[in-house]
Amino acid sequence: MKLLQVHRTGFMAIAMLMVSCQADMGVFAQANAKQEAKNIVLVHGAWADGSCWSKVIALLEAKGFHVVAVQNPLTSLADDVAATKRIIALQDGPVILVGHSYAGVVITEAGNDPKVIGLVYVAAFAPGEGESINSVSKPYPPAPLGSELRPDAQGFLTATRKGIAEDMAQDLSDKEQQILTATQGQTAASVFGATVTKAAWKSKPSWALIAGNDRAIPPELERDEAASIKATSITLSANHLAMLSHPREVAELIEQAAAKAK
Repeated sequence: MKLLQVHRTGFMAIAMLMVSCQADMGVFAQANAKQEAKNIVLVHGAWADGSCWSKVIALLEAKGFHVVAVQNPLTSLADDVAATKRIIALQDGPVILVGHSYAGVVITEAGNDPKVIGLVYVAAFAPGEGESINSVSKPYPPAPLGSELRPDAQGFLTATRKGIAEDMAQDLSDKEQQILTATQGQTAASVFGATVTKAAWKSKPSWALIAGNDRAIPPELERDEAASIKATSITLSANHLAMLSHPREVAELIEQAAAKAK
């Protein structure tokens, strides 16, 4: 009888140990499971501000994402990276970082933040280490927008009404073109020569939208860089401001990145 009690006690101890181990493994697995990205940080490019993401923000927020648009000062690459990293720091979990145009350079640098788990390039530059917009653009024909930029005495560039209407937003309404002209951010010419120190796309998964009708960045450059960084890419018959002309497709690409960048 005593032997049977010992056996029962032993079996109970083993069973309790197994349950405890399974519980511990469950907690460990839960703690180590990668959290789905619900935070989307949007970064605007040159001659723009955060409002250029307005249509995409509404679509993403309706899907339950927490979305923040950075307001880049456009005074230097370092300043814009710092502004972006301040917004990343405020997020409570993993981040999908999205950049348009020049902001492709910004997210390539700021995307090294450990909170960032995926990068989305929207009609954007994606230079490597030691590269700048000027250097990666050399092999391609000049974009038409370049002739519609006007410098001031402080070294900042402004896009003309004609440049925005014909080379950035040619498939948007007159009213939208007027708003874009009025709200554009003057952009320091120096940002186009600023080089990347560490390219985040080397260690983070990337997605890219190529604007097939882009007149601010050669579409061939967008296509070649997307291939170079091994980005999952789509091509649209869109102008440079694809987030305004094709907001649903842009939002869907960001959703795809949030679902897969784990």
